[in-house]
This record gives sequence, structure tokens and C-alpha cells, in this order.
Amino acid sequence: MTSSARRDTNPTGSGGGAAVHPWSPGSPDASARSARRTVASFTAYADAERAVDRLADHDFPVERVAIIGQDLQTVEQVTGKLDYPSAAWRGAVSGAVPGALLGWVFGLFDWADPLVSALLLALYGLLIGAVIGAIIAVIVYAMQGGRRDFASVTFMGPRRYELVVDDEVADQAARLIAREA
Repeated sequence: MTSSARRDTNPTGSGGGAAVHPWSPGSPDASARSARRTVASFTAYADAERAVDRLADHDFPVERVAIIGQDLQTVEQVTGKLDYPSAAWRGAVSGAVPGALLGWVFGLFDWADPLVSALLLALYGLLIGAVIGAIIAVIVYAMQGGRRDFASVTFMGPRRYELVVDDEVADQAARLIAREA
């Protein structure tokens, strides 16, 4: 660490080097922080994580580093065709879990025999939750009127990860990352 690098310390005086006020590009006190510069870009988060770990191994002030996901993309993966039986099945599964959990919790309040009543009420909750979930799912599917006859899973993720460092120590970070590459 260079002598000109500013380091935030823990207010408790432990000297652990933790930032008092964590910073991100959208933080309200962003103007209080110095300018930042991108020193590396990675296509996988694990690579960006390893770069920060290498900086930490060289006693770099990592509290002045941020990993920023750029170019977010939403991917909706179609998992299959949806019809009344599959809508009912999906609804039954999604209703059974909370029904079983709710039944189990209520069963624990039986002071005489909490284990047996918890298991029995969990089973009843599972069955009732599955039936109610299936009915609601079929009603919702019917109300869609064939507009969405497929099931899907949606996820979001960045295309690249940028390693951004405070401007005062950016050259040092870039040299350490380049040396390890």
C-alpha cells in the first residue's frame, strides 16, 4: 500500500481495515468518494473474485475495490408446454410446501404430543395445500385464455464484470493484476 492511499478504518479502533461507509457507484454519498477507474474486465465473476483475492494477498486496500456487473441481460428459458394437467401439477406442488409447513407449525403447539400432531397436521396441510394450489393454478391458467401456454424460468445476469478501483490506487492495482496474469 502506498503512503498516499487513503484507508478507512473500523470506528471501533480494531485496525481491521474495514470501510466505515461501504461505497458503491449508486451510494448517496458517492460524491464524497474519489473518482474510480476500471482496471480489469472479466467475463466470469469467479475471475473477478480471484483478481480481488490476489490484490488482497499483496496487501492492497481492497476496501477501495468494487466488482460491478455490466450489461445485464434477462434470459427466459422455456421449460415446457403448459396445459391443464401440468398447470394443476405445478400448482399442487407449490401449494403443498407452504401447506405442510403451516400444518407442522400449528402441530407444534399441541402440548400433549407435539411430534405426532405436528407430523399429522403437516400431512393434512400438505394435502390441503396441494388441492388449493392445484385449483388456483387451473383457474389462473384458464383466465389467461391460451396467451401463455408454456412454462419458463427467468434469470438475470451480467455479461461482464469490471474491477473498479479508486483513482489514487488504480495504477498500483493494474500493475498487481497484470503481474499475476
